[in-house]
Amino acid sequence: MRYKIVAGNWKMNKTLEEGKELANAISHNLSGKIPSDQKVVLCPPFVHLLAIKEIINPVDNVFIGAQNCYSKTSGAYTGEVSAPMLQSAGIDYVIIGHSERRGYFNETNAELGEKVKMALAHDLTPIFCCGESLEIRENGTHFDYVKQQLQESIFSLTGEDFSQLVIAYEPIWAIGTGKTASTQQAQEMHQRIRNDLEVQFGKDLAGDCTILYGGSCNPGNAQELFACPDVDGGLIGGASLKADDFVAIVNSY
Repeated sequence: MRYKIVAGNWKMNKTLEEGKELANAISHNLSGKIPSDQKVVLCPPFVHLLAIKEIINPVDNVFIGAQNCYSKTSGAYTGEVSAPMLQSAGIDYVIIGHSERRGYFNETNAELGEKVKMALAHDLTPIFCCGESLEIRENGTHFDYVKQQLQESIFSLTGEDFSQLVIAYEPIWAIGTGKTASTQQAQEMHQRIRNDLEVQFGKDLAGDCTILYGGSCNPGNAQELFACPDVDGGLIGGASLKADDFVAIVNSY
């Protein structure tokens, strides 16, 4: 089913107590207000996961997600967190391939493909991120670049596995650069991604795939963005750290 999803990526922000306060505020304002075709996912830092999960558990259609997982099940990988660990903690979603992971930690398309498969094998729903830099956008090769990210990471999945996936498009060139992605540009890329998915996986599976927008979504532009036919919600960064802003984005539907 093609759900509408608003996911909050807290990144490396909030102490545990601050995170609990934020989760309580969000949960209080969303309780009983989320329809069955819509989901909210909170993705706090790893050390917050169990505490935040306990807070949001009573709220219908609000879920917990991790910001990353490793491509191995266990071993001598100091500092990493595995998909089986997340599964054992009752985590629902995991972000894979965020632009900051690609940029700061040099995660490759092939490595991210392995992470996706590992997540799926342990009943985690991957939120797979893709997107282009300013240089690639200005060169006019952004459609091909994003298609290559998809090809090298998720096109090897079976249709059944692909049906469990959420895609998030991040226009990296419009995040913190002073440039703004228009609603038309967001819809254009989302439509192109869905078309590429249709060629690979078929019309029905592509049509059911939730594709989120991850480019500086806020209470001022969320309603317009979410009205686009191929934009199914948002992967929210900075605005997810303020309860009022995040709830306003969720309510933009």
